[in-house]
Amino acid sequence: MRPPPRRSAGGTIAGIFGGLTSLVVLAILGISLFGGGQGAAGGTGTSTTTAGGPSTPREKATNSKIYKTGPLTPVSCRLPQIQPSAESMRGFMDTLSDCLDTAWTKQFTKAGIAFDKPDRVFWVEPGRSPCGSYPAPGASAFYCPANNTMYVGLRHVVETSGGEPLSHYAVYARVIAHEYGHHVQDRAGILLYGDGQMESGDTATRTEASRRIELQAQCFAGAFLGSERTTLPMTREQYTAMVNDVLGRGDDRQPPEKRDHGSGRHYAGWVITGFNGRDLTVCNTWIASPSKVS
Repeated sequence: MRPPPRRSAGGTIAGIFGGLTSLVVLAILGISLFGGGQGAAGGTGTSTTTAGGPSTPREKATNSKIYKTGPLTPVSCRLPQIQPSAESMRGFMDTLSDCLDTAWTKQFTKAGIAFDKPDRVFWVEPGRSPCGSYPAPGASAFYCPANNTMYVGLRHVVETSGGEPLSHYAVYARVIAHEYGHHVQDRAGILLYGDGQMESGDTATRTEASRRIELQAQCFAGAFLGSERTTLPMTREQYTAMVNDVLGRGDDRQPPEKRDHGSGRHYAGWVITGFNGRDLTVCNTWIASPSKVS
């Protein structure tokens, strides 16, 4: 069976929240720019441990060793300014992916889990992957577990951001960090459990499992951006642009059977949880109550 791609949510910053001012958006989420706590995602509860550590697919998701590694180690990531060309966006993505490689390699070493870096395909022309053809409607990026590869459209990623200025680097960095988060899930064994839930359950079970996968990738992306706040300064303008963007990518207007990424509030809330959490325990969506991953 062909492994399903893990896609970034489509949509733009227009729509439900597109006309809100930045301060109103932050007020709706109940967050401050650099406040502590776990933002709109809320608490994640507690997990049970086994003497020998995670062994079953479920335990690898709910009690992964990666959660116990603390915050991501800063790697002093510095990104080039994005210019209006595909090659400039490619340079930005490659530099950011190198930073993600370094950061997550360190984290997996701490966890004592083998780690292989993902491959990257940053495309301009349509093509095919083991997980299907691209571009797909409304999606600028996806991760394919069949070949451990991130796929991102160099122009598509701008088109699906609703015309967000290229100077708002955080909007585009979040997309790459999210897809990398799926690779982290894959290497940690979390994705195996999540995809198993999606394949074996009914529609409600399938969509909830998908949301837990996607919202965790959001949290991992936030954790990386938060760890690099010294060399990737997140000004109020950058932070608000990123929050606006992810708010507009939620499932709010989808019918129940298609709500597989999470509401705008939660899609934004979990990236904020990771950004402010400074510890990967906050990214355990698998023990969060259903109301926190709706």
